[in-house]
Amino acid sequence: MQPVSHTNSYYAASANDTRQRPTLTEDVSADICIIGAGYTGMSTAIHLAEAGYRVVVLEASRIGFGASGRNGGQIVNSYSRDIDFIEKHYGDHVGAEMGRMAFEGGRILRRFVKDYNIQCDLKQGGLFAACNRRQFDELQEKKALWESHGHEGLELLDDSQIKRHVGSDRYNGGLLDHTGGHFHPLNLVLGEAAALESMGGVIYEGSPAVSVDEGTKAVVKTEHGSVTADYVLVAGNAYLNGLLPKLEAKAMPCGTQVITTEPLSPEVQKRLLPQDNCVEDCNYLLDYYRLSGDGRLIYGGGVTYGAREPSKIESLIVPNMLKTFPELKGTRVDYAWTGNFLLTLMRLPQFGRIGRNIYYAQGYSGHGVTCSHLAGKVISDAMRGQAERFDVFSNLPQYSFPGGRLFRIPFTAMGAWYYNLRDQLGV
Repeated sequence: MQPVSHTNSYYAASANDTRQRPTLTEDVSADICIIGAGYTGMSTAIHLAEAGYRVVVLEASRIGFGASGRNGGQIVNSYSRDIDFIEKHYGDHVGAEMGRMAFEGGRILRRFVKDYNIQCDLKQGGLFAACNRRQFDELQEKKALWESHGHEGLELLDDSQIKRHVGSDRYNGGLLDHTGGHFHPLNLVLGEAAALESMGGVIYEGSPAVSVDEGTKAVVKTEHGSVTADYVLVAGNAYLNGLLPKLEAKAMPCGTQVITTEPLSPEVQKRLLPQDNCVEDCNYLLDYYRLSGDGRLIYGGGVTYGAREPSKIESLIVPNMLKTFPELKGTRVDYAWTGNFLLTLMRLPQFGRIGRNIYYAQGYSGHGVTCSHLAGKVISDAMRGQAERFDVFSNLPQYSFPGGRLFRIPFTAMGAWYYNLRDQLGV
């Protein structure tokens, strides 16, 4: 099977590594078999390879084909539901444990970049922007919450201070996370793949898993081969394509849209984002944007429930970009694409085991960059017999969406409409 190409994105067009890895055409064995060559799979594989384990990764398409190679490229700490929600619904102990892990993923990402010399245009600083007074008040609460869990490097910005970071009149203030940042997401995961291969790990592209059989040793079968391993990690997230139906019923694929402009002049770049931070606003259906390494504006937002491909991505994103930066009217859009992430009902990630030796991680609900890197550390520790932190995640309830496959999309869209209306009204 010839691997499919990456989507027509700016990231694919500027990828550092365009090599195609071979397809699996034989029966092989390994200590660990990982299904999915995205951030979750690569982080887990690197942690295990560093500990001396033999790792084989099966990728249905290309390394970073899914959300890992298409996302906004922002380091955003914590989870899609913040620590106060976790404390309220699952107790102080679970909240404290997840709070201790909430800021670890970004540190793992930066370690990989440093240790393996990954060229991915990594830059410092991430900004949450408030579109109304209610959101600014919530950012003050977020700052206090994160600091209570030991997170430092946060700076609250009022409506005049934020203009030193964003050349727009849209915002009432913001919260600058100096430990946030942004990067080229596809080049990051490609660099992680190269790091794994440098330690003897093997990656097969164009090799979708068609079955996973439990046993003393698990067997993962593809169309033309198989991998027998002590442990398996299922890390396909929104791209499992029917491999494990019970797992897929627990979450819903959603699409987000991204555009990239033509290269902007240094003067325009400086006016739009004077400190070169990445930005996301605080709306439920949020906008997020940043400058690329070669001076383009990368602007994303919107959600299509059920991961439908919108017919005209530019028509969904350009109006919001111009609302933020009117001076970009007439600026050429060079790339537009969509990518799927996996939404869970509680908007918390789902970690778990199937039988004794098949692990899974999925459903980061829009916060996958940092949490997937954390997942790799937590899951690799569990496979090595240190499962305490894994169990914190795996013990969280994992609910299916009400209404089954037929009604989960309209129910979720109705909820999103309600929260979007609240954002517009500022209540």
